Amino acid sequence: MCGIVGYIGKNQAQSILIGGLKRLEYRGYDSAGVVTLDGSEATLLRAKGKVMGLETLATEQSKNDTVGIGHTRWATHGEPAERNAHPHQSGDIYLVHNGIIENYKALKAELVDHEFASDTDSEVLAALINSFYDDSTKLEQAVIQALQLVEGTYGIAVVSRREPDQIVVARKGSPLIIGLGEDEVVIASDASALIGHTSNAIYLNDGEMAVCTRGNVALKNLDAQPLTAKVEEIEADMSAIQKQGYEHFLLKEIMEQPATLRSTLNGRVVPEEHRAHLGGLNMTDDELRDIEHVIIIGCGTAYYAGLLASYYLEQLVDGLTVDVEIASELRYRSFHVPKNSVALVVSQSGETADTLACLREVKRRGARTLGVINAVGSTIAREVDGGVYVHAGPEISVASTKAFTSQVAAMTIFALQLAEAKGASVQDLDKYVSELAQLPEEIERILGVLPSEVEQVANKYAQYEHALYLGRDTLYPAALEGALKLKEISYIQAEGYAGGELKHGPLALVDDRFFEVMLLQDNWLFDKSISNLAEVNARGGHVLVITNSSKQIDAETIIRVETTLDMLAPIVLNVVQQLFAYYASVARGNEIDQPRNLAKSVTVE
Repeated sequence: MCGIVGYIGKNQAQSILIGGLKRLEYRGYDSAGVVTLDGSEATLLRAKGKVMGLETLATEQSKNDTVGIGHTRWATHGEPAERNAHPHQSGDIYLVHNGIIENYKALKAELVDHEFASDTDSEVLAALINSFYDDSTKLEQAVIQALQLVEGTYGIAVVSRREPDQIVVARKGSPLIIGLGEDEVVIASDASALIGHTSNAIYLNDGEMAVCTRGNVALKNLDAQPLTAKVEEIEADMSAIQKQGYEHFLLKEIMEQPATLRSTLNGRVVPEEHRAHLGGLNMTDDELRDIEHVIIIGCGTAYYAGLLASYYLEQLVDGLTVDVEIASELRYRSFHVPKNSVALVVSQSGETADTLACLREVKRRGARTLGVINAVGSTIAREVDGGVYVHAGPEISVASTKAFTSQVAAMTIFALQLAEAKGASVQDLDKYVSELAQLPEEIERILGVLPSEVEQVANKYAQYEHALYLGRDTLYPAALEGALKLKEISYIQAEGYAGGELKHGPLALVDDRFFEVMLLQDNWLFDKSISNLAEVNARGGHVLVITNSSKQIDAETIIRVETTLDMLAPIVLNVVQQLFAYYASVARGNEIDQPRNLAKSVTVE
């Protein structure tokens, strides 16, 4: 959600800024802009739409300036338009901003000397900084004074024509990373924009600011007191953010799941020793034994991953209470955290605003927090008491696929470790350990044989505008996730339901405008699910069954998935759902990796 890039050094800033913005396109945006400085002369370029349009402007107005800032905007205040694009100007100041200034209306009412050209809260912040920026005040001082009046979240980069040899950055609730090169500094809201420039970076924390000059970073708090910067290595490579021959990042990431899942499991699942352990929990066996209550917190796909994992936790750990909560709801509730609670905080980006707010709240209420995070060095990863990186690698497509699979696997390992600490026998756990070890190979095999069949089926159903996804037990959260994937990228209105809920309302929707996707597993609930299928068929439904069963099934279309897995079969069936959503979206001619109105990393409420 929104992207920031900054550069100060010895090379042409325009090309570096635009290259960085291209790397951030996956985050979702509707306009883009850059400003570069040559002494007191500034070149401001802004365009609605893709970075490609901005790149055309830069070709027409090429400058050799060596300092500048850039931005991709995802609309919160004001429609997508050039006038609402960043950078915003006030006097000699130019600003780019991620986040939301909650008290911008009150601040705007006080800034009578500024003629506002946009509808954004960000321009208010630029004008506020400029109001403190007189002849006796340095840029960093004006930024500090302004931020002391701000309510809300921000990640900002600010430049001035009066002080053209520096970039001032600050953050509260919106990520910023400062990459350190040789006589140059590259600033970004996401590490992917730094790849190829440097592998050394400073991750800015909330309440910190930095004055960046050529080859130097002065880190301070918002009282202007110096801080010691911790330089860390960026764990990423160029190939991870390239399509490598695939038409879309989404398909690449679906196909990567055997490899990324092996990375998640590597060293953590050892079937020969009947063992599954996570190394970063920072908890002793005694502390694990004391756990009586687990809260799983997430948004979107991370929430559904937690919901699926909760079934495994309940199955594996006797007497454990598990609650799965949507972060955007929990953070505003008057909830109770019982004694001996642990919160699993699930986020691909590690920057999800609602999830981060919940993390801080449950910590305040005394719960130990464990992160299930993909992005190394992210804010949530830094603030939890312990946890695990899922090591799925950069996920570029807005619709999450490989992160879901790795998150469920990581939380299942946690369930096994917790069960072992509480005295479960090797025999009780071994089946899960064995299935986890087999999971990458099982997914690899179906990805080798099923895509062409799934593509044909997706083409058959792509013309529908409505879909119902149905599943029981562990296939219920899988159905929710399948419906989310379809609606995200195909724009087909899709809803997931527990199969037993059909008679309590959703059955009224069955008609020729809808198709139904039923997830069907050959287990103890098979006959119950077949009854649900019969109910839909009796009302003229158009049912697509995705199943691991070889039994006779009466449905319009059946995709049979051969897998030896039992407990973890829902993860395998979900991969088929991912392919189905992808090919349906392709058939509808949609933008796959950057679906309309959505952003990858949701850093605002």
